[in-house]
Amino acid sequence: MKLSEVVPWGRTLEEYKLMFNLSEADLKAQILGCGDGPASFNAEMTELGYSVKSIDPIYQFSAEQIEQRVRETYEPVISQVKQNANRYIWKNFHDADELGQARLAAMERFLLDYEAGKIAGRYLSQSLPSLELADGQFELCVCSHLLFLYSEQLSLDFHIASIYELLRISQEVRIFPLLKLDGKPSPYLELVIQELSNKGFNVQIQSVAYEFQKGGNQMLTVNR
Repeated sequence: MKLSEVVPWGRTLEEYKLMFNLSEADLKAQILGCGDGPASFNAEMTELGYSVKSIDPIYQFSAEQIEQRVRETYEPVISQVKQNANRYIWKNFHDADELGQARLAAMERFLLDYEAGKIAGRYLSQSLPSLELADGQFELCVCSHLLFLYSEQLSLDFHIASIYELLRISQEVRIFPLLKLDGKPSPYLELVIQELSNKGFNVQIQSVAYEFQKGGNQMLTVNR
């Protein structure tokens, strides 16, 4: 898959649980969702009484603008998935069309919550690698489909600076997936692990119960 820029593509709470090995204890933590875009994660978590703040530069836009952007990118994304169907594991979704409908459904749930969530301060328009958030504000940060996935578009320096910033505001950072858009391992992964380990952070690669990209069933965890 080749995309010149980061595309808004929403995922659900159930997917977040699987992607990030979220336990019941994790769900009760103060959570930051990084790059959540039009995911229904925040809306669903809030409905269940949990605490989540989401950051994404897309939140500078109105609900109508976000919906338009998702629908504009829908066909290019789904057509590329269809062309490269053999690169994916069709377990959670029967085919590309079902995947697409699930993404649109997640977006719809997000949109219903978006304006109220912005007023409540749950959707913040902020961009890595510099965030206007307090030191140690969160117990857990989950970063979905941004770092490592967009290694062609985002530099190694950006990755390292971004992870340090997330560690400034959070006790633990989990990043998923560790593959690039083309399904190949990110060339930055080992370099990032070496950098963080040298600075005394506890860094691990962990298997998760979610796999859509073939081989994309691992997350990186970093603890202060």
